[in-house]
Formats: sequence, structure tokens, C-alpha cells
Amino acid sequence: MHGTWYKCTLKNQSCTTSLISWFWDPAGEYSRLEHASAPGVVESLKIITRQKSTEIARYAFNYARTHKRKKVTVVHKANIMKLSDGLFLKSCLDVAREYPDIAVEDMIIDNCCMQLVRRPSQFDIMLVPNLYGNILVNMACGLTGGPGITSGRNYGREFAVFETATRNTGSYLVGKNLANPAASLFAAVDMLKHLGLRDHAYLIKDAVEKTLNEDRIHTQDLGGMATTTDVVDNVLREVSRHTTVPLDNRPHLEEPLRTHA
Repeated sequence: MHGTWYKCTLKNQSCTTSLISWFWDPAGEYSRLEHASAPGVVESLKIITRQKSTEIARYAFNYARTHKRKKVTVVHKANIMKLSDGLFLKSCLDVAREYPDIAVEDMIIDNCCMQLVRRPSQFDIMLVPNLYGNILVNMACGLTGGPGITSGRNYGREFAVFETATRNTGSYLVGKNLANPAASLFAAVDMLKHLGLRDHAYLIKDAVEKTLNEDRIHTQDLGGMATTTDVVDNVLREVSRHTTVPLDNRPHLEEPLRTHA
């Protein structure tokens, strides 16, 4: 299985909602199977299989149970794509029967987009085919403050990749010292958790969150005037306050960290 996981924390005046989206890649519209059947006519194949749908559904429900999440929303367009999305929906609902302690609902993708903007607190975990997942994740990132905040995870059978959620290259920011480093730092936190280094992960996570939420050091995308360096330096100061390594003695970025004696 190659699944993609994104977590966004949506805040408004009345609630804070932590939203997780699961989908798998490459599959669905992302199977990359296209051909020209006639001049000026292109066909694109959407691949949905029971096996992959069941795998990603079981992964999502297992996560929900392990992390005490209460509800899984299966997002689809089975009212129109009755065979492909219909198979995905049925496979997910079949798996849901194995988890009676977790509530399950299904929602059509266009209504889901509206509901996510209107009342995000109704969602907990979203289980979606790839194309819909990318759309919903970008919407959620927009609601949280933009591409500079949220991280994403990609899990395969042997390897895992951790990245920023929207895969926004930000090429126009190169060399300007204006990019928001939070999403990349949160991706590093995700990686450390995956490696079992939870103390290290939470040390960095807490430092980033304090920098953003308490110290209010914000880059321009969040309405502030801080530079990338300002944010990173404040995170380093927070980390150094809780470690025995003085800030002035930290390794330089160009020097590889020693992992062996």
C-alpha cells in the first residue's frame, strides 16, 4: 500500500478541529494511464480496485481506533461514477463493519467541499480517492493559513516520505528569506515520530507552535513581517531552552551531524 496522510488543524472562534485525510497514490485518476483514441480525443483511465480500497480503508480505521478518533467520512462521487467510486465506497463500508466502535458516514465530494468550508468541526478522518483528497487537502491548508503550515506523510510498504502538504514549490520565494519554514519543520517532526524519536519530535513541535502561537513570529503569508531566519532562530532558541546543548554550540547546517562514535 502507498497511502498519503495529511493532518490539518482548523481553528475558528468556536472550535479547533484536527482533520486527517487518507488516500492512496498512484491510483484513481492518478494512474497515469492516458491515450489519444482519435485525433482531438483523449481518454484517461481511472483505476479503482477492491484490494487497494480495502487496504487504505483498513489502514484509516486502524489509525482511528489506535488514536481514539471517533468518525471516518468516506468521500466519493458514486452517484455519478457508479462503478469506480461505487466500488471504493462499498469496499470502505465493508471494512467499516469490522470497527463498530467508530462512526462512519459517506459524503459526495462536492457537498464535502462546501461542508469543509462551512463547518469543518463535523469532520474527523476523511477517507478519499486521490484526486478528491488533493483538492480537500489544499482547501484545508487554505483554511489553516496556507501552504506554509501543514505537513504531509506518504507511507509505502517499505519506505515513508515526509513533506509539505500542498507540494507548493514556492519558487518565487527563492533567495528572499521570506518563506514560511513551519510546514517543513512539521514534516521533520513527523519523520522523527516515525523513527521512534518522539521526545525529539515533540521538542521541535512545541518550539514551532510556541513561535507561531505565543511569540507570534509570522512570515508574510501569515500577515507578519518576520523572515525565514527570524522564525528558525526563535525555534532554535526554544529548543535550546529545553536541551543541554547551548545554542552557540549547535552544529552548523553545512556540517553533517555525527550519528556514530
